[in-house]
Amino acid sequence: MNIQQLSKRLEAVVSYIPKQSRIADIGSDHAYLPCYAVNKGIASSAVAGEVVKGPYLSAKKQVEEAELTKEVEVRLGNGLEVITPGEVDCITIAGMGGTLIASILEEGKHKLTNEPRLILQPNVSAKSIRTWLMDNEWDLIAEEILEEDDKLYEILVAEKGDPRNHYSREVEKELLLGPFLMIEKNPVFLKKWNQELRQWKNILNNMEKAEKTEALEDRKSELIGKIKMVEEVIHS
Repeated sequence: MNIQQLSKRLEAVVSYIPKQSRIADIGSDHAYLPCYAVNKGIASSAVAGEVVKGPYLSAKKQVEEAELTKEVEVRLGNGLEVITPGEVDCITIAGMGGTLIASILEEGKHKLTNEPRLILQPNVSAKSIRTWLMDNEWDLIAEEILEEDDKLYEILVAEKGDPRNHYSREVEKELLLGPFLMIEKNPVFLKKWNQELRQWKNILNNMEKAEKTEALEDRKSELIGKIKMVEEVIHS
């Protein structure tokens, strides 16, 4: 991967950036995504944010070598503290856990006053992001699930608006599975949730052998509910 050729996962993220956006890529690592987006004329400018000194220096070196120092600014800081309100039209956060992405958005939500598009790619726990978006009145406008190098990734795209636009009465199921993804049910989606079902059923089987406690019974009940929800979707 380099600034001319992104991974399949990051190319998919970039595909949701509106043309000529001012973007911020949070957790930018080597700044491949912002450099690529600017080079392709997709973004007019970019901020590459990094919280760790090593990746920050790598990103600065990458931007300098690409001769993009006027268009791409690398900044050291935690989450959205690297931008000012209204500075960007689009924010990408890719390659982290969903819980961490949700906490970055929560801690930095005062930076979102101009309502930029959010393009979020969690490695796990996309539900945490969907829940944050709903609780903070962001409308989930698109979702994608893809496979690369035997790993499964989800991409969530949101804009400020009524979060009920794309949810039905089965909110809990849609927060877990994704309202768009569970309708499309593509092969990657089915692969992901069949894998989850196998893991959950193994856990449930082990629970049956364990000593019964109130906490264990609560956990079993929660797991049985999730299994039922997923099976209803993938077998319908």
